[in-house]
Amino acid sequence: MSDGPSVLVVDDEARLADLFAAWLQTDWTVETAYDGEEALSKMSDSVEVVLLDRRMPGLSGDEVLEQIRGDGYDSRVVMVTAVDPDFDIIEMGFDDYLVKPVSKDELLDMVEDVAGRSDYESDIQEYYALVSKKALLESEKADRELADNEEYQDLRDRVDRLEKRVDETVSGMSTHDDFVGAFQDLQSEN
Repeated sequence: MSDGPSVLVVDDEARLADLFAAWLQTDWTVETAYDGEEALSKMSDSVEVVLLDRRMPGLSGDEVLEQIRGDGYDSRVVMVTAVDPDFDIIEMGFDDYLVKPVSKDELLDMVEDVAGRSDYESDIQEYYALVSKKALLESEKADRELADNEEYQDLRDRVDRLEKRVDETVSGMSTHDDFVGAFQDLQSEN
């Protein structure tokens, strides 16, 4: 088990949930839940990614997803299911969707991708907050005053570093879906 970010694997097929957990545990702290009730009892703010089956006895994955979002958890949720997507997914609050059977590489790539969206989202939100502060100071203070102020210089440096990180993240997005997914995350916050 790793001390890295946390993943909650939810599937009523215990062997499959355990297999997914085994694949992930070298890079992630992993917990498993074998039904919807157990999944909700294991949810916490430390869970970064939830891999969620849609069809389970008792609480379905759709109901678990609704509860996770209703409780305000900021986790990324990937539906990992044998249910082919239909128009009902449009209003659902998941971040991505994998149709079983799923390979180890597909699963690992997906978890990495959706977790990366979280990093991007926080970077871009911080970037815009700092850019707003910088613009406000520039509109209110004289150039000489800004040039002599150490805090303002630190702010400029932070804006430059964040801008590079955001640019690198965008250029590293390999598909249109990566790009769209990252911006859907940002829109859902506003």
